[in-house]
Amino acid sequence: MEKYAVSSDGQRIHYKESGSGNTAIIFIHGWLGNTEWWNDQQEYFTPEHHIIQMDLAGHGRSDSSREDWTSSQYADDIKAVADAIESQEIILVGHSMSGAYVLEASLKIPKTKALVLIDTLKNLDESFTDEQVEQILSIYRSDFKNAVENILPQYLFVEQTPPDVKERVQKEFLQNEPEKAINALQPLYKTDFKSIAKQIQIPVIAINSDASPTNLEGNRKYLKDYDYVTIAGVGHYPMLEKPEEFNLILDKVLQKLT
Repeated sequence: MEKYAVSSDGQRIHYKESGSGNTAIIFIHGWLGNTEWWNDQQEYFTPEHHIIQMDLAGHGRSDSSREDWTSSQYADDIKAVADAIESQEIILVGHSMSGAYVLEASLKIPKTKALVLIDTLKNLDESFTDEQVEQILSIYRSDFKNAVENILPQYLFVEQTPPDVKERVQKEFLQNEPEKAINALQPLYKTDFKSIAKQIQIPVIAINSDASPTNLEGNRKYLKDYDYVTIAGVGHYPMLEKPEEFNLILDKVLQKLT
């Protein structure tokens, strides 16, 4: 069922609700994603779980007129949906940039019992200078289409990534206005997630692609209860690239957490 919650700054946040159960699993897409990225998970998990798919502000069917793009506002988007649903407990599943935002959101949502990170925050020790951030964003500013088609693929996809997934992701990226896309991405580079991670007391489990390493010991310096599992032969979108295998892995992770 299609629904809307209202974030702290008045933006209408779109979400879809299906299934039932005491624990709600809220799926949050990465940069320039949308609820549809989780359709395979919705189909697989709905029979036994309360499933929520949501669009952050500036994405999908949610409002995109936000003036102040911050990590805290994204966390408020997630909180708005969590507050709108009937559920005793919540597990937040955050892909890519949303991994950072579910950390912050969990501190605002007392009912959150665990976090699942999808190919994100693989090395919390990694940080960027203002100059590096500007360099990254300038690539999108100068030629967004070229960045999406020729620069990003080397970071987002691997040889085994199905061509239809590449095509889909690139097509959806290019439906966005470059400036809005940049606004939506900036908070990821401008927030100190280490200090947020240190406040997290609940279990955090990541499902990470083997395309780049995970700094287990480094992350455990910040996250009290952190572990990860690897899914092989995928790029940055395991839920789209290998949905059946991803669902089995996520199922095991959820069983451990519930």
